[in-house]
Amino acid sequence: MNKPERASNTPYGVEVEAGKNYFWCACGKSQKQPFCDGSHKGSEFTPVKFTAEESSKIFFCGCKLTKNQPMCDGSHKSN
Repeated sequence: MNKPERASNTPYGVEVEAGKNYFWCACGKSQKQPFCDGSHKGSEFTPVKFTAEESSKIFFCGCKLTKNQPMCDGSHKSN
């Protein structure tokens, strides 16, 4: 598998807490989207660590094609 699976056609809006670490699913197989549940094991994918600088709503990529991992960059609109 060299291409991630599309988990969603839209981004995931998530309230994050300042100082907390989040691990974004890069493979698209996690059952806990947008976060990693270990489903990537045995593939070349690894989760992407995101540390919240402030408590706010963040939009994590759902299509897994973003060039700005783990944030949505609008790639879902053109792919």
